[in-house]
Amino acid sequence: MSFEANIQYPKDTEARYQLLVDQCRAMIDGERNQIANLANVAALLFHGLEDLNWTGFYLVDNQELVLGPFQGKPACIRIPMGRGVCGTAAASKETQRIKNVHDFPGHIACDSASNSEIVIPIMFQNRVVGVLDIDSPLVDRFHEIDQQYLEEIVLLLEQGCDWSQID
Repeated sequence: MSFEANIQYPKDTEARYQLLVDQCRAMIDGERNQIANLANVAALLFHGLEDLNWTGFYLVDNQELVLGPFQGKPACIRIPMGRGVCGTAAASKETQRIKNVHDFPGHIACDSASNSEIVIPIMFQNRVVGVLDIDSPLVDRFHEIDQQYLEEIVLLLEQGCDWSQID
């Protein structure tokens, strides 16, 4: 499948995600540079999914997360491991799917419009090299189906990018 930028996305959630996975696979095919791939995937997800206000990546740098490619308003630049939803996902190596970020202990409010969040760790050689972070202004925006397909997209990035230069 070739990548098509101007596409009408299906209303059905699963069909939409299946198309996004196919587009992601096509976009990163043959390109190993993680910054280029993360930038395109951030844009793909931001424009391909509904009810989002921020989509992007944080990359590990000297034991903290540093802002990477994203779509949305300016964001926090550095997040300590273990702090906020992103730092918790990175420290635990587990996806964090938060219904209401205002109820999350230690939540870091980069954008007060965000009400729910999903963060998926990116792994390389059994260590976290970054996270995919997606915010929504809606409470309880992210569900199991979102997690399933976003984890599949992260797996494509784990396998398709050169992560050797990330701390």
